[in-house]
Amino acid sequence: APPPVDTTEVPPFTAEETAAKQPHKLERKWTFWFDNQSKPKQGAAWGSSLKKAYTFDTIEEFWSLYDQIFKPSKLTVNADFHLFKAGIEPKWEDPECANGGKWTVTSSRKANLETMWLETLMALVGEQFDDSEDICGVVASVRRSQDKLSLWTKTATNEAAQMGIGRKWKEIIDTEKISYSFHDDSKRERSAKSRYTV
Repeated sequence: APPPVDTTEVPPFTAEETAAKQPHKLERKWTFWFDNQSKPKQGAAWGSSLKKAYTFDTIEEFWSLYDQIFKPSKLTVNADFHLFKAGIEPKWEDPECANGGKWTVTSSRKANLETMWLETLMALVGEQFDDSEDICGVVASVRRSQDKLSLWTKTATNEAAQMGIGRKWKEIIDTEKISYSFHDDSKRERSAKSRYTV
């Protein structure tokens, strides 16, 4: 008879090792969008260049998408990246955004935008905001003169929620002053007045 196989050399996987092989699920699904406004077609409706790119729900997918595609340094001028909760379109008309507004920060240094964008993405997918239910998503806009990052929220009139989100975001991106504008104001005038500031 063949000698018995000695299996003591190969310990079974521990629970931790098995878990480590599993993708790390996020609290919710998120979608990356891409919008290149540098070549609008003649007479094209606003938002027609907005493309839904990828929906993901694990931390591993997030990192591979970020590393390979969604870095602002890969964006052309007049293009936007969006990360929004799955099911919410990054448009004022979306019912989740219709009564909302946005916190905005501008930067004239490209490297700055990259850092702030990544810090914000990690805070969103990692659910670091107390009022995370009020957050719709974030937009990175690359422009010739200065770049812009906007954090979109749902309930513009809920000052307490917005101030909480604004303070936390300011801390995350480590910036001096950010202000909040209502989408309703932005629809009416090009440079909407800021309603809240932190």
